[in-house]
Parts: sequence; structure tokens; C-alpha cells
Amino acid sequence: MSADDVRRAEALRAALTRRLVAEGSIRDERVAAAFGTVPRHLFVPHAPLDRAYADDVVLMKRNEAGVAISSVSQPSIVALMLGQAGVRPGDRVLEIGSGGYNAALLRELTGPAGAVTTVDIDPEVTDRARELLTTAGYGDVRVVRADGEFGVPEDAPYDRIVVTVTAWDVPPAWIDQLRPGGRIVVPLRLRGQTRSIGFDRVGDHLESRSATICGFVCMQGAGANYERLVPIAGDHVFVSFDEDQEIEAHPYDGLLQQPHLQAWSGMVMNREEPLADLNLWLAATLPGFCILGADRSVQAVAPTPRWGAAAAVTADSVAYVTSCPARRRPASFVELGVQGHGPDAGELMARLIDQLRWWDAHHRHGPGPSFQLWPAGGDVPAGFRIARRHGCLVVSWAE
Repeated sequence: MSADDVRRAEALRAALTRRLVAEGSIRDERVAAAFGTVPRHLFVPHAPLDRAYADDVVLMKRNEAGVAISSVSQPSIVALMLGQAGVRPGDRVLEIGSGGYNAALLRELTGPAGAVTTVDIDPEVTDRARELLTTAGYGDVRVVRADGEFGVPEDAPYDRIVVTVTAWDVPPAWIDQLRPGGRIVVPLRLRGQTRSIGFDRVGDHLESRSATICGFVCMQGAGANYERLVPIAGDHVFVSFDEDQEIEAHPYDGLLQQPHLQAWSGMVMNREEPLADLNLWLAATLPGFCILGADRSVQAVAPTPRWGAAAAVTADSVAYVTSCPARRRPASFVELGVQGHGPDAGELMARLIDQLRWWDAHHRHGPGPSFQLWPAGGDVPAGFRIARRHGCLVVSWAE
């Protein structure tokens, strides 16, 4: 790089850091200092400087099917997760999912008395991470090629574990390798959405301390898990289910050709208000819950959120959440409603409307859900229970 490029990179890095602080993604001076120090452009060597310091993900690798399997994550999400982790000077940290950039930030936060280990299943990813970390001056980060499902036991125990891939479960190895009182930050997929949850280890289970919506490439190896997609209008409209959801009969392809019904809830909200907590509440209370996704060009489906709409299905019917501009309100406000198709649509829509109104009255302005992860075979407290391969996730809402 020329001297001018070096100065430009420094200016762009400082501007990105200021932006993340101003918008609230960075709330800790030490995290801000790390962002202001680590040269992100070195970890995305083929990206222009403007792209390297944009608040955007940089894709690094796709598989043979064209699915993204490696990336350098969006800086604002990285910052939020580092805030969740609360890494302290002297901490021993394990990162699951390598790229190099996040490991360098973690190394800045641990300081000279700490240690960072990063693991990835893909040898191309670990080779690149090792090379780029050395180039950037973080050659003491240990890079391990292995299946992250099993952690890195030889460097355990860890004070912090930070997972930078979407996981469907928290395997026993991660908990076993975490010190009592330690913290793990993991993007967990829950009923069609991914939340970065900061868990503390409390005895034999995990308790959440924070949660934020995020998005990452999916975990590979033994922990890989993918949603089940069921088409209901060819390749253009589908509903999706998680592994643990037991559906008596999937809806059929062509369901949307049934006459449709529509109803409105009276619930008004700003377009920018997130729906994640609402969707999780609906997942907890509605039999046949799923996520409906559709191409934007499909006329048979009313406007749905970008990442899909909460829905409920039977073998021959579907109802899903939609919206329309709110009457006598600014353009940024919408009213939530429900569309339905099929002979059971009326009943499904009534259930959806009831739960929309209940959440609006009792939980919309509350603290949001909390999460506990309990090992299999033990006593599990009350709440919305989601069975996992290795345990049980309990979701609860404050009354």
C-alpha cells in the first residue's frame, strides 16, 4: 500500500468507529479502541478500501451450490457481539468460526496477558486466517483446523467463547470447556430467526444476559442444521420449519390457489419496529407455526416482511401476518393483519389475531424474552420449551 492508501485506510477506520459509537453498536471504550486499531482491510484483501470499511458483510467463499459459507461479518454485528461478550484483559477466549478480523479484535481486548484461539472446519479458511493474522500483527492468535462442534479442548478452560456462525444448538463441548461463571455468545436459530444470545454458565446450565437479532453463515460439520422448506406455490412461495418441529401433515403445493380471507388486528406499529419478539411469541403460542417466504414479485401473497412472515398451517390451510398503511397515521406506520387460504383459514386467522393483540397488550413494551439452556435428562423449568439435540432451550417472558 502507498502512504496515501495507508492514511486513507486510517481515516476510514476512524470514521467507521465513530459511526458505530454514534449509532450505539459500540458502547464500550475498549471495543471502540479495538475497532480503531485493527486494520479490517487486511482481512478482506480483495475489497476496495471503501468496501472494507463499510458497515457491511464481505463474502469470502461460497460452496458448490452457491451458498455463502465464509465471510467477514458486518462490523455493527461484530461490535454488538463483542459488547455482549464483555471480554476482559487476561481472558482466554475461543472463537468458533474463523475469518481473522474478529480474532484480531478479541486479541486487542484480551491484552498481552490473555490468549485467543480460533477454530474452523475449512482448511482454506484457517490457512487464510493464519496468514492474514500474521500480516496484521496478530500472529500469536492460535488458529486450529477442526470441527468447531467439539471446541478446542487442549486450550480450555475458556473465560469467553464467541461463536461467529449460526448454530442450532449449543453442544456439550462448549459448555464443558467454559469456566464456571464464563460467558458464551452464540447466534442461535430459533423458529426462523437468528439471535446472538449472551449466556452465562450457571451451574449445569446457561442463562441469558443479552440477545440481539443477527445473521451469519450456517455452521458446518457435526453441528450443521438447516430449515425444512415446503413449497406452497411452486418455487416462489414456501413455508419453513426447524428440525424440532413435528408437523402432522405438511401443506400442499398449490395451497395459495384457494380463495383468500383477510382480517385486521387494530395493532399499529412503526415500520422500523422489529418483529422478532412478536414472532417468537407466536412460535410459542400457535400450533403449526412456521415462516412464510415469497418472491417479491408474487402477486398472490400480500406484502410480507423482508425476512418472511410469521404463519400457521394445517395440511390444507395457511394464515400469515401482513400489513397495510395505517389510517390517519404518518406513512411510517402500518397496521398488522392476517391473510388466509384454505378451509381452516378462518380458525387459523382468529388464533393469529388473538395472539397479536395479546402480545401488544402484555409484552410489546416489556423487557423481551429471556433464555435458559438446560442439559438433556434433567429437570427443566416452565416456559416455552424448544427441544435441541443436546438439551432443552426454555424461553420465558416477564409478566
